[in-house]
Amino acid sequence: VQLQASGGGLVQAGGSLRLSCAASGSTFSINVIAWYRQAPGKQRDLVASISRSGSASYADSVKGRFTISRDNAKSTVALQMNSLKPEDTAVYYCNAEVPPRREYWGQGTLVTVSS
Repeated sequence: VQLQASGGGLVQAGGSLRLSCAASGSTFSINVIAWYRQAPGKQRDLVASISRSGSASYADSVKGRFTISRDNAKSTVALQMNSLKPEDTAVYYCNAEVPPRREYWGQGTLVTVSS
């Protein structure tokens, strides 16, 4: 499985960005796809995840502002980010879980939110 993340950029606080993660390879084996983020000097944290059936979950810090969606036919996952805050600034990574215990990472895309 290979993951390609895109859509990052510079945006002012209150603005929106849409990240996309395109999977290739054995995409039929992917169960959960998630977005993580890592700010400078901090650990990588889970932002949102979505199962193959479409069940989504979010970190408390992004609930109500971010929406994760998945298109199994196109093997893509999107993260719509609205009402962005400076504290959302980070490198965002997509992650795919393949049962029973494998996981794959994309290369990361930088999101910068200016105040």
